[in-house]
Amino acid sequence: MAETVTRTISILGATGSIGSSTLDLIRRNRDEWRVVALTANGNAGELARLAREFGAECVVVADETCLPELRELLSGSGIEAAGGAQALCEAASRGAEVTVAAIVGCAGLAPTMAAIEQGRVVALANKEALVSAGDVMTAAVARHGATLLPVDSEHNAIFQCLAGNDPAQVRAITLTASGGPFREWTWERLEQATPAEAVRHPNWDMGAKISVDSATMMNKGLELIEAFHLFPVGLDKLRIVIHPQSVVHSLVEFHDRSTLAQLGPSDMRVPIASILAWPGRMETPCEPLDLAALGSLTFHAPDELRFPATRLAREAAGAGGAAPAVLNAANEVAVAAFLAGQIAFTHIAANVERVLAADLPAAPATLDDVLVIDRDARAVAREILELA
Repeated sequence: MAETVTRTISILGATGSIGSSTLDLIRRNRDEWRVVALTANGNAGELARLAREFGAECVVVADETCLPELRELLSGSGIEAAGGAQALCEAASRGAEVTVAAIVGCAGLAPTMAAIEQGRVVALANKEALVSAGDVMTAAVARHGATLLPVDSEHNAIFQCLAGNDPAQVRAITLTASGGPFREWTWERLEQATPAEAVRHPNWDMGAKISVDSATMMNKGLELIEAFHLFPVGLDKLRIVIHPQSVVHSLVEFHDRSTLAQLGPSDMRVPIASILAWPGRMETPCEPLDLAALGSLTFHAPDELRFPATRLAREAAGAGGAAPAVLNAANEVAVAAFLAGQIAFTHIAANVERVLAADLPAAPATLDDVLVIDRDARAVAREILELA
């Protein structure tokens, strides 16, 4: 009988959906993993519970005001506890063989970079790392010899389809999109869409912001920018198709006209499992696909008149430099305004386009440059909201 090999893992964003799904898989394979670091934004109670369950070496809360509670909950456990942005980077620098980068937003940029600088495997679930800082991050990956593995279901599907194939032989990569809850709505009805309607995704259980991004199709636009950096085949070879069933997660077409597709249930444990076991496979508790029960899978082209976000993202990727970071920042401000009832659903993409039309700053060379661009773009986006 082969001896079980134990690997080390750190999870940045352990209490979020990606972190929870990752820990669920580790829980089912406890002998194969040793948890080094777990982090959370401010949920000290859940973080302490997970730290005790998995025997983590250290835990970090981004919100330092939660640190006293965390230390009290871990009293007598021997588990190190720390708080703040610098502590997040120190946790990411502990050199775990695999670091899951799942901190949401620009708060995850510095810890993700710290993990990349260790030259190990980084399982990437933080969109901003490649959307806002794609050139900076990919340069760091090359410089430090790190391995970047995509967790997002679409990019993970592409990664699986490309396994053993020469990227130079790729003719096209197609990202699939559910189309969100409004895919069949008229423009007139879209103008009246409410936040409650926008967050009811038909296939996936997600947070409010990403659900709105799915409804506007911006989520797919951001994923296109990520794919541009992850799979350097050229922007002209990246496509999007609407696939309401969310069973086919992405497709790769080769020069011989052969197309490979990755299919799976709408459960993030499937792509996470492929990363944890890479280059092998592991069992998951997910239900198997029943194609006969599904009956049919349908596809159609996106409508960029009703949903212009994918056009804006493609243009930002083509422009390069600061444009993707500006796009991301402007979108976050607009989505927050929509969720707060300040603007109509159809104004989200319109406001993003207005921010992109302003004078763009110079291309970022460092992570600090990216954060400045993000801050300034948010300020412009808020000014546009006030003038509306």
